[in-house]
Amino acid sequence: MSLCGDALAQAAQNLIGSPFRLHGRNRETGLDCIGVVGAALAGCGRQVRWPEGYRLRNSGIARWMQFAGMNGLQSCTGNIRRGDVLLTRPGPAQHHLLIALGADGFVHAHAGLRRVVCQQLVTLDPLLAQWRIDSDQEQTWQL
Repeated sequence: MSLCGDALAQAAQNLIGSPFRLHGRNRETGLDCIGVVGAALAGCGRQVRWPEGYRLRNSGIARWMQFAGMNGLQSCTGNIRRGDVLLTRPGPAQHHLLIALGADGFVHAHAGLRRVVCQQLVTLDPLLAQWRIDSDQEQTWQL
C-alpha cells in the first residue's frame, strides 16, 4: 500500500475515541501519543518499531527522537500538511506528538480526557519537530 499523508491522517482519525493509556499500543486497551502515531502507521500497513522506557514527563528526549526515522518519517519544515507528525512541548518536561488533519485539527492522545481526540489547537508553540511520511504535493496551510 502506498503510504501518504492523507492515509496517515485517515488512519489517525480512525483511532478517535480510543482510551488513553501510558505506553499504550493497542486501540482497544489504550494508546498514548506515541501509540497514536504507531497505530496510525500500522493502520497504513507499516510495521512499527516502538521506543521503550519513556515516562509521561521526561527532562530529555534525545534517545527517543529516532522513533520517527525508524518508522519512515522524514524531518521537514514549513507549512504543516495533512498527515504531518508534530512534536510539541505543552509543559515543562512534557513532550507530545500529534498528527495533523488540516483545517479540521489534530489527532492526539489526551491524558486529561483519557482518550484519543480530534482538537483544534490555537498554537503549537513551541513546535520542536515536524515529520512527514512522503514528499507528495498535498495542500498545505499556515497555522
